[in-house]
Amino acid sequence: MSLDHAILGFLNYHPYSGYDLKKIFDTSIRHFWPADQSQIYRTLARLEENGWAEMERIPQEDRPDRKVYHITEAGRAELLRWISGPPPMDEPRSAPLIQVFFSGQLSDEEVLAKFEGYAAIMRAILAHYEQVPAQIGPFQQEIPSPREHFFWLLTLENGISNMRANLAWAESVIERIKNGQVPKE
Repeated sequence: MSLDHAILGFLNYHPYSGYDLKKIFDTSIRHFWPADQSQIYRTLARLEENGWAEMERIPQEDRPDRKVYHITEAGRAELLRWISGPPPMDEPRSAPLIQVFFSGQLSDEEVLAKFEGYAAIMRAILAHYEQVPAQIGPFQQEIPSPREHFFWLLTLENGISNMRANLAWAESVIERIKNGQVPKE
């Protein structure tokens, strides 16, 4: 399960609380693996049950105790086993492409609006991706390995390439609709 391994990967750098992990997810890998707070806490509990992480309670005077998770040797071994194994290949799924598949039932105007909206979303995602290097800056200071940063940025490069390809495709569809190239009934 990839969320387990993503969390193990971060715990391999430093011990973190669930709250800290959520902040790290949101500023580093969210562009390809988002996780909400409840998923992170459930996964931390599972990692602890599997013996891959241990929780340390840190007393705080003005707040509830802080729960910080540390990776165990078994967790480190599991992370390395998973990283070195073959890439997990999930079946591709795309809700937007299901909409496209059945869009022949819409008018040209409705389809044009849909694709213009889709292109706008892709442009916004690309703009967000361009901000990611600045957002991971604090973690680059915490984990000062140029090698780690190189691989982090490869995931961003992949996301940018995919979004550019999706945007180019959407723009070509928009152009074909505007040029009257959509077959009529």
